[in-house]
Amino acid sequence: MLCRLLVAVCLLAAAAGGAAAQERTEQEKTEASKTEKAIFAGGCFWCVEADFDKVPGVIATTSGYTGGTVASPSYHQVAAGGTGHAEAVEVVYDPAKVSYARLLDYFWHHIDPLAQDRQFCDAGNEYRTAIFTFGEEQRKLAEDSKRQVEAKFAPRTVYTQIVEAGPFYPAEEYHQKYYRKNEARYKFYRWNCGRDQRLEQLWGKKES
Repeated sequence: MLCRLLVAVCLLAAAAGGAAAQERTEQEKTEASKTEKAIFAGGCFWCVEADFDKVPGVIATTSGYTGGTVASPSYHQVAAGGTGHAEAVEVVYDPAKVSYARLLDYFWHHIDPLAQDRQFCDAGNEYRTAIFTFGEEQRKLAEDSKRQVEAKFAPRTVYTQIVEAGPFYPAEEYHQKYYRKNEARYKFYRWNCGRDQRLEQLWGKKES
């Protein structure tokens, strides 16, 4: 009798656990459905990722490659040129906490839009600046924001592209969160590249 009772209790516990797990899964799906994506290319993706990780409402960032013609390219292929890809960062965010317009404004203030096919000390088409948009609303907001930047820097040319988002290929694992994994090397690279110094010249004192 005791054995049967224990089995019954175990079955009830398992059923309750399964229901709880299902409830958690549904909740996770609901939360995931509330998120949106944005893709930005702003030169070295280590720096772009580090910058966007500071934004409240940004849930996740991934360094990768996009905008080219080669499927699943490696870092060495992209760095060698010829693939057409740009180093970029995919940003997953909660639109209830941060708007796409806010992300655009943040992006502009963390790049040099006047540089063509380069950013700071990194030269090459893979280091171009670009906004890769999902849908009509993102495209319109991106174009509006670019016009504002063009007005600010006129008559100089703003080279940042606005392109419809295509396949995004995550970079190798050692590139992800590089600024955390190799903090000293990252800080030296960023300082030596003159990124923050140039940003201050263009936009004034850095906001964060």
